[in-house]
Amino acid sequence: MTLRVAVQMDPIEAVNINGDSTFALMLEAMARGYQLFHYTPDQLSYVEGEVVATARPITVQKVQGSHFTAGDSLRISLKTDVDVVLLRQDPPFDLAYITTTHLLEMIQPDTLVVNDPASVRNAPEKLFVTKFRELMPPTLISRSRSEIARFRSVHKDVVIKPLYGNAGTAVFFMGENDPNAAALIEMFEVLDRAPYMVQKFLPQVSEGDKRIVIVDGEVAGAINRLPKSGEIRSNLAAGGVAAETVLSARDKEICAAIGPDLKRMGLVFVGIDVIAGHLTEINVTSPTGIVAIDKFSGGNTAGRIWDAIERRQSSF
Repeated sequence: MTLRVAVQMDPIEAVNINGDSTFALMLEAMARGYQLFHYTPDQLSYVEGEVVATARPITVQKVQGSHFTAGDSLRISLKTDVDVVLLRQDPPFDLAYITTTHLLEMIQPDTLVVNDPASVRNAPEKLFVTKFRELMPPTLISRSRSEIARFRSVHKDVVIKPLYGNAGTAVFFMGENDPNAAALIEMFEVLDRAPYMVQKFLPQVSEGDKRIVIVDGEVAGAINRLPKSGEIRSNLAAGGVAAETVLSARDKEICAAIGPDLKRMGLVFVGIDVIAGHLTEINVTSPTGIVAIDKFSGGNTAGRIWDAIERRQSSF
């Protein structure tokens, strides 16, 4: 199958070609003979009933310093000129991001958007996970000081993080008698009007935080992300190190519980985070990890994702 694919992502000039999942997807698309276009979110427009993008035809190769070649910018209709749009821009998941999901929803069902924009909009990663409360650690979403104090009195050591953050940014450990607790809460209050997430601290994070990739509802692979010394954050972007892993019975139970909902919602490429048998996040905006997974498994997760996209696109 030959597909015309538009990739909505951040500037391609800055990607890490050795670890970026979007770049891996683009490499696999090239290998399959797909035609690729690249554009950034600010180049997406609604014009008198039509959703268009100022995009560049692009080819990619895994060569540091020369990883892409782009043609002249074109004005393309995302409803008629392409078969698939990959929605792969990074958070923050703000009103600008939400607006792109509304615009991309307008091109369906003529064009397949992966992940489904309405589901991305309706499944913020730290809120959507609460649908599966029985799989999670004790969790609070609030900006109420009294509720936070009550939660801490029960669970003692906690982690506090922005509700719409990513890549481990601004994730803090707050000990039972932490002298910085009031200052941390004040900082969150000043920085953002949104509530924040507070979770019981799981000390087993020192043994790793599993990133499990789910493709169209089925497990495609996993890595264990180990925090560097002195850190609680295991995100690779925050200095965590990827290690080979296998899924426990509990991990498989979690995946089986959430997989059908993910597939039904058109969330084709999802990355979930599991610490000590507890589901902590469901990442649907621009999940990562497939390069590290394939390094250990020798597999082709990008190929598996495109297989799922081809199946969905052919059924349109």
